[in-house]
Amino acid sequence: MTNDKLIVALDVDSIRRARQLISELREHVAMFKVGSQLFTAAGPEIVREILRSGSRVFLDLKFHDIPNTVAAAGVEATRLGVSIFNIHAAGGVEMMERTADAVSRVAESEGLSRPAVIAVTVLTSADATTLEATGVAADPKSHVLRLAALAAKSGMDGVVASPLEVTPIRAAVARPGFLIVTPGVRPGGTSHDDQKRVMSPAEAIRAGADYLVVGRPVSEADDPVAAAKAITAEIESAAKSQAAHEEGTAGR
Repeated sequence: MTNDKLIVALDVDSIRRARQLISELREHVAMFKVGSQLFTAAGPEIVREILRSGSRVFLDLKFHDIPNTVAAAGVEATRLGVSIFNIHAAGGVEMMERTADAVSRVAESEGLSRPAVIAVTVLTSADATTLEATGVAADPKSHVLRLAALAAKSGMDGVVASPLEVTPIRAAVARPGFLIVTPGVRPGGTSHDDQKRVMSPAEAIRAGADYLVVGRPVSEADDPVAAAKAITAEIESAAKSQAAHEEGTAGR
């Protein structure tokens, strides 16, 4: 199913609007992303509410703290029942390793499903100027690849990266099943908003993304269901084209 690749970001300013979107979209998307805005407004109960509706959750709180604190937060995210949560790769090897280990241990000891723990590389709102201002001399692509390799080495299940870096990450990280979750996806004819490193859904799929995170183009559309269906149709077309290309290449 092509909608297994679409994550809709519930970056909205009210619990009422979030519930409306969940009700309308839950049969059309892979999961919902709960980020800082909605989690601050509604707390973990909104996650439980989404799970009770039969949908899955990507908890996008981008944990970045001392290793013990992030590992403890990861344990609670596991107990909450989310499918994916993220931490910042910039937190370093110890933070990532301890979180991955703590999540695995609590899932096994308490009989819980283990969520995928993925590492944020460089935000899609950042560019070379942003990085330089924070003391990073590398360009975004180089820095993303460095952090992705560090995340893979540290036991992360994948990374968050812009669609522009998906192909280079696939070349640099050879581990099977390594997830790449891509925000910065914008359908044709929609605003880039504050995103600077973007691609269309079809381009991101052809590059090799596992999940596409889309927020405002769906949540602020006049018809969110139609917007979500248009994106999944674009995903399906790109996936079929990619499969045909790979089949043709293999047959040569």
